[in-house]
Amino acid sequence: MAEFTPMMQKYLETKQEYADCILFYRLGDFYEMFFEDALTVSKELEITLTGKDCGQEERAPMCGVPYHAVEGYLNRLVGKGYKVAICEQVEDPKLAKGLVKREVVRIVTPGTNIDVQALDESKNSYLMCITDMQAKIGISLADVTTGDFFLTEVDDLKKLTDEIMKYQPKEIICNDAFLVSGMDMEDLRGRLGITVYALEPHFFDDDAAKRCLMKHFHVNTLTGLGIDDFPIGLIAAGALLLYLYDTQKTSLNHISHIYPYITSKYMLLDSSTRRNLELSETLREKQKRGSLLWVLDKTKTAMGGRTLRNYMEQPLIEKEDIEKRLDAVEELSKDSVSRDEIREYLNPIYDLERLLGRISYKTANPRDLIAFRNSLQMLPHIRTVLKGFEKELLVGIREEMDSLEDICGLIETAVEEEPPVSVREGGIIKDGFDEDIDKLRSAKRDGKKWLAELENEDRERTGIKNLKIKYNKVFGYYFEVTNSYKNLVPEDYIRKQTLANAERYTTPRLKELEDTVLNAEDKLCTLEYDLFCQIRDAIAAEMERIQRTAKAIARLDVFASLSLVSERNGYVRPKLNEKGVIDIKDGRHPVVERMIEHDMFITNDTYLDNNNRLIAVITGPNMAGKSTYMRQTALIVLMAQTGCFVPAKSANIGIVDRIFTRVGASDDLASGQSTFMVEMNEVANILRNATSKSLFGA
Repeated sequence: MAEFTPMMQKYLETKQEYADCILFYRLGDFYEMFFEDALTVSKELEITLTGKDCGQEERAPMCGVPYHAVEGYLNRLVGKGYKVAICEQVEDPKLAKGLVKREVVRIVTPGTNIDVQALDESKNSYLMCITDMQAKIGISLADVTTGDFFLTEVDDLKKLTDEIMKYQPKEIICNDAFLVSGMDMEDLRGRLGITVYALEPHFFDDDAAKRCLMKHFHVNTLTGLGIDDFPIGLIAAGALLLYLYDTQKTSLNHISHIYPYITSKYMLLDSSTRRNLELSETLREKQKRGSLLWVLDKTKTAMGGRTLRNYMEQPLIEKEDIEKRLDAVEELSKDSVSRDEIREYLNPIYDLERLLGRISYKTANPRDLIAFRNSLQMLPHIRTVLKGFEKELLVGIREEMDSLEDICGLIETAVEEEPPVSVREGGIIKDGFDEDIDKLRSAKRDGKKWLAELENEDRERTGIKNLKIKYNKVFGYYFEVTNSYKNLVPEDYIRKQTLANAERYTTPRLKELEDTVLNAEDKLCTLEYDLFCQIRDAIAAEMERIQRTAKAIARLDVFASLSLVSERNGYVRPKLNEKGVIDIKDGRHPVVERMIEHDMFITNDTYLDNNNRLIAVITGPNMAGKSTYMRQTALIVLMAQTGCFVPAKSANIGIVDRIFTRVGASDDLASGQSTFMVEMNEVANILRNATSKSLFGA
């Protein structure tokens, strides 16, 4: 059998190393796929399947996509659950001897896709790692687009399911034990659309996980990270980091903190309750409009939108923490002029968290930096307005918010106002920022004038009246001297070519000018690219300052949004108690009242306590509003513990640790469960997990 061509041999070596991925192999202006990958991609993307001579009797199946449009194809494949290895040319083809060197520079997976077009700016894109050790289950989560990194532990699959439903990861990586734990993997993959991969055992080695975490966070002990109390969660976090290093092949500097949390520190909302309360999407249409988030989200920034969603998905249960949020919302409401001014300044602010992710990946382009600069210009104004506020969280936001004037000034001085998207085309750096770039620009623009000036200077210096500077592709630029003036040629002229009636010469000055003029454009683009990379790296060096500022902006945006919504919708500040009393006067359903005509909603009172009024029995015909009333009470309690004012005349809310809402049911035929069975399972879950501090409606 004939041997494969050298190129195909190299391709097959790379493919063997990344056997579980579709390999996008860069050849010139295309990424090409061969054999099984080509068959898969041509089918999934509906692109033409062709063939390529690879040294065998039969041509290898092949398909390809243009490199400049690769993101769209990548997103479609990754969205279907595939992993894609990007194999790039890592040396200049003009300088290569033999085959151009190629390396896999990144593996794109559902949980690590950083392309803006594939992301919903209003929600995080999580990768979750699960380590099932039977007695405990370790969980870690990372959003590579923002740098958020969390870990925790749970002790059973039900609580694990609650965490999965809370974070809705795009991808789950796990140990083999999780696959046989009893969790419904087909439900995760099918109904929830989560890609699930089992990693090799070495990822979950205890010592390897600890070493990886210590190396990444530059510490000698894990005690300083505050994760000693999570031994299984620690393994999950280490495995996740190892996986990211394996697939992303970058420093991941934007993952600068790890945040351990205890699930019991937040109100627990199971998957059924989240669905029935329609927190972030409606039950039937799966749309934001008609959900609680739709009512509350008037944020101005993508960061604020994600933070509000996180607050709503994880209401607080500590009275002091809730009061601090309510204080911030109230103070902003009392000074609505300053609040609205802050919102105006928030409006132009770019998604700093995801920009930092692209900076860390070195994919941020010049226009990203201009948007970044425009965002930073708002910070001094916001900090000035915040001087007038005194509540703890607002004061803390101002203190954490760095004005970042040095970074803003660097971009302002260095980067053109309207640069190209591409980092390789030039036209990025402003005139006057770099002397070498200015010279090359002058050479590109004024080269012919410089040559004419040199020709005149040397004509006068030498006395050769017909001295000419000429050019051809073989010899470049040269002085041409006819034989009648050969005796006037000075010593610094170097002979290049002899003709029948003339001689051709060069000089050090002409050679330098030739090099400058002929290579100006290429050198200019290269120099601008290098300088842009230096500016991008300088921003990356201030990662922690920017991340801290971004988090502060996000929180301020949330409080300003909740303040505005509370004011517009006539909400009141709830009182909080820890006695188990829920006393709501003239309560309203926050969503239903926004969906119907003004003043059409009939208000309702609610009173429950831990003594004589533990239960309220609600009766009435179909469509009388029973489920609306139950949801209304649950949503008012949830809003209060999120830190928002509530739709009522007055509300005294006893802090609850869990909310259960089982309203209506339908067949789950795919799982073989009837309506009755679904109802019984949901009620059983309530009875099994409710405590004396839980609120439930069924």
